[in-house]
Amino acid sequence: MRFSRLLIPTTKETPNDATLASHIFLIRGGFIQSVGGSGLYNFLPLGKKILDKVHAVVKDELDKAGCQEVSLSFVTPASLWEESGRLEKYGKELLRFKDRKNNDFILGPTHEEMMVNLVRQTVKSYKQLPLNVYQINLKFRDEIRPRFGLMRGREFLMKDAYSFHTSTEDMQREFALMEETYKKIFTRLGLEFRVVDADSGAIGGSGSKEFMVLADSGEDTIVVCPDCEYGANIEAAVAKPKTYDVSTQVKVVTMKALYDEGVTKVVHFALPSSVELQEVKACNAVNANELVEHEDTDTIITLVADSLLEGVDSLIAEEKSYADISAVQEGDSCATCGGALRYTKGIEAGHIFQLGTQYSEPLGANFLDENGKAQPMVMGTYGIGVSRLLAAIIEQNHDDKGCIWTKESAPFDLQIIISNIKDDGQVALGEKLYEVMLDKGVDVLLDERKDRFGAKMKDYELLGVPHAVVIGKNLADGVVEFISRNGMEKEEVSVDEIVDFLSERF
Repeated sequence: MRFSRLLIPTTKETPNDATLASHIFLIRGGFIQSVGGSGLYNFLPLGKKILDKVHAVVKDELDKAGCQEVSLSFVTPASLWEESGRLEKYGKELLRFKDRKNNDFILGPTHEEMMVNLVRQTVKSYKQLPLNVYQINLKFRDEIRPRFGLMRGREFLMKDAYSFHTSTEDMQREFALMEETYKKIFTRLGLEFRVVDADSGAIGGSGSKEFMVLADSGEDTIVVCPDCEYGANIEAAVAKPKTYDVSTQVKVVTMKALYDEGVTKVVHFALPSSVELQEVKACNAVNANELVEHEDTDTIITLVADSLLEGVDSLIAEEKSYADISAVQEGDSCATCGGALRYTKGIEAGHIFQLGTQYSEPLGANFLDENGKAQPMVMGTYGIGVSRLLAAIIEQNHDDKGCIWTKESAPFDLQIIISNIKDDGQVALGEKLYEVMLDKGVDVLLDERKDRFGAKMKDYELLGVPHAVVIGKNLADGVVEFISRNGMEKEEVSVDEIVDFLSERF
C-alpha cells in the first residue's frame, strides 16, 4: 500500500478524554475515530486491518481446536432472557427496546441465551454431543461510564464460544482444552499474560478463569505468587488461612443487599479488624446482585462472619453464617506453596466459565441419553474481547512516541520511507524495494509522500510498524538504514545487499 493513497488521519493532538496510551495512540494514529464521545468508535482502514489480523489468529486457533463458527443475531428477544432469569438481574447495562409491534428486545451483551436457543432446536441426542460453537460478533453493554477507548467502550467485538456436553467431566475436558487454546492465542499475539482464578459474575457457573494481559494501566488488581503459578483476580483470591484467638478485635461492616424486583436486605459482615471486606465475595455470600453502603443499625438480624473468625467471634444474630469475605493482602501466604503473595495489574482479555446446567435447565436444552431419558446439557462458555485486545497490545507495547505492534498484530510487516521524493535515486530504489517485497508476499507500506522527512519519521514512530527501511542522503554513499521500531535500533545496510537482507528477514 502507498501511504499517499491510504486514509491515515494522524494528529498531534491528544483527545481530551484520553488518559491511557492505547486510547491516545489509537486516536492520534488514525486507527479509530470516536463517535460523539459516547464510548462508540469507528475503525478506520489501519484499525480495521489490525482488528482483522487479531480476529484471524483467534479464529485459526479455535478452528484447530475443533470449534465451529456461527453468527447470531445482534438483536435478541427479551423473552429468552426472561426464560433464563437474567432480564432483571443483569441491570442497566442491558439496552432494552421495543419494535413496532411492541415486542421487547435487547442488544446482546453476551449470547448464552441465544446460543442455547440455537442448540436446543437442533441437538436432540447424546450422539450429537459434545459440541463447541462460537462467533466473533458485535456486543453492546450500556456502560455507565465508558472510558479508556477500546478498553471499556459500549459497543465491541467479542469472541464468544459455548460448549455442550453429556457430563460434567466432558465439559471440564473441553474447559481445559479452551484454556490451552487461549494460551496459544495470546502467545501468538506476543502478549505477556497470566491465567488467574476469577469470580463468575453475571455469567454465573461453578468456576471460571480470566486471562490477564499484564500492564500497569490495567483496571483489575490480580494476586500472584512469584514462587508458583498461582494467580487470581482480587475478587476471587484466597490465601493460606490465618489463625486468630479470642482476643481478636472484630469489626462489622453494614451493607444493603439488592436483589431482583427491588427486594433489599440489610446485612452485617464481621471481619478481623486488620482485614478488609472484599465486596464481590460478600455479595456472593448472600447471593445478591449488588451491595451498597448502609448506615449502621442497632439490631443485627443477618450476619455473615468471615471464615477466619469461625469459632472466635461472639456476635449474635438471628441469621448467622460463615464465608470467605476477606480481601487477600500483599504478603499473605500462598495457599498452594506458601510463598508471599503480591499484587499486580492486569487487563482482562479473556474469560472462560464452567456453566454446568445453569442455562440449559431453565431454557430446556435437553438431550436424550443412551437410555432415551431426557437430560439437561452441561455447558461451558468462553469469551475473548477481540477489539479490546488492540488496546491491550498497545498498553503492553508502546513508548512515548507511539505504538509498537507485535508481529501477528502489525498493520504492515515493513515500511519503506523515501526521505526526499525529489531525489530520483531515492525514489527509484524505494519503488524497486516495494515491488520486490510485494512479489515475495511481504505486506509493505511505501511512504512516498511529499512531506518532510521529520514528519514521516514521527508518523512511523506513531504507527508502530515493526520494521522500516529509510532511504536517505546516505544513499550517495551506497547505504540505507534498517530500523526496528522496538527500541528504534538502526542498522546500516549496503544498497547492493539490501534485497538479500530483507529477503532473509521476511
